[in-house]
Amino acid sequence: MKIAILGGGLAGVTAAYELTRLHERGAPVEATLFEASARLGGIIETVREKDFIIECGPDGWVTEKPWARELAEELGLVIQPSLDAQRKTYLVGAEKKLIAIPDGMRLMVPTDLCAIDSSPLLSAAAKQAYRAEPERAAELRASAPDTDESVASFVRRHFGDEVTNTFAAPLLAGVFGGDVETLSVRAVMPALVAMEREHGSLINALAASSAKTSTPIFTTLRDGMSTLIDAMAAKLTDVRLQTPATAIERFGTGWRVHFADRSEEFDAIILATPAHATRTLLATLDTDAADLLPREASSAAIVALGFAEDLTLPKGFGFLAPPTIGSPLLACTFTHQKFAGRVPEGSSMLRAFFSGERWMQTSDDELIALAQKELTTILGSLPTPHIKIVRRWPRSLPQYAVGHLQRIAALHARMPQGLRLIGNAYIGVGIPDLIREARRAAHESHTILKRAEG
Repeated sequence: MKIAILGGGLAGVTAAYELTRLHERGAPVEATLFEASARLGGIIETVREKDFIIECGPDGWVTEKPWARELAEELGLVIQPSLDAQRKTYLVGAEKKLIAIPDGMRLMVPTDLCAIDSSPLLSAAAKQAYRAEPERAAELRASAPDTDESVASFVRRHFGDEVTNTFAAPLLAGVFGGDVETLSVRAVMPALVAMEREHGSLINALAASSAKTSTPIFTTLRDGMSTLIDAMAAKLTDVRLQTPATAIERFGTGWRVHFADRSEEFDAIILATPAHATRTLLATLDTDAADLLPREASSAAIVALGFAEDLTLPKGFGFLAPPTIGSPLLACTFTHQKFAGRVPEGSSMLRAFFSGERWMQTSDDELIALAQKELTTILGSLPTPHIKIVRRWPRSLPQYAVGHLQRIAALHARMPQGLRLIGNAYIGVGIPDLIREARRAAHESHTILKRAEG
């Protein structure tokens, strides 16, 4: 049985790798991976220059989700924890000065109300809203809506407008590049929704589950995130780069994939293309299905600046810049303080993030100059960068609008036998989520074909 995987980002490479493992164990399955660009990995890309390890996309994953760690260990890669002894995140205040987010925060929910009381980020009214939330547990549990709502609506019900604007908006923009007024709370914060159903109060829920752990919050790979892609790609036997699919169609009991100069037949297809490309491929097959995909996707630009000097920075992992301060900058990571071994001894690295279509057209020099200007305003005078790297990721983060999970369930239900959809447009944008779904899709595609043949 022949399976085509269209799209060579993390999800596509993982699915192809898993099918290859099945083949090595004796399963009669052949996987062919097609990628439109000249390289595998999608937004995962590591650049090594002058002994700097520079991530041009995600720099790691959330440790508590095990699927990325399991795959890395299976591949013999060396995992590396974040430097949590100095973990702290800052918000840029109104005067473009850094103010630490209170310790013990899980997104916008505190585990230590005393830390909230001493924070200059919040007014007395906002602090009182936090204090009152546990006492409203029964009311919040009883009034929890039966249908989806926006992140903003959810947070406002618990903590009010100020907390929504101060914490929720920049935190979710940093992860999804999106707007809390339109993002689906059930899609992007399912754990908090489950806490509300059980406890009413989110603060009470965290207190009930707050067992102390020494597990680091983030994990990366010692030699860079691209080693994950490289290790899987080394196992693959049939990879076609610079080969975008132009259309797919049913062909007997199987499928035909069209390319610019030819077509090929397969028993099944795993579509791991970006949402906009998936919509185009599905449109001729099922217009209604294509319409269920996320309509909006945010674009991101990353400017990495490596310095030969040890910068004088506040201890921590970096900062978020709320839209209210008027800066085009979305966030910045202090890379050398988040993970060890990223830079040579005595050196530093900053990664600045911008979100929006306008940065897709700006030149590298303009983006670098803008990043340096904004970082200097916030952090103080900076030396001349030793290394300067820019990456743009257009339409890379699909926006999970209210009702997203219901639409995705309907979309998957419409898929005919032998066609699976994977990637960040469906159930999660994090590396562990993409790995879990890709491996599951590979196994299910093989199992369904085996049943059909048997």
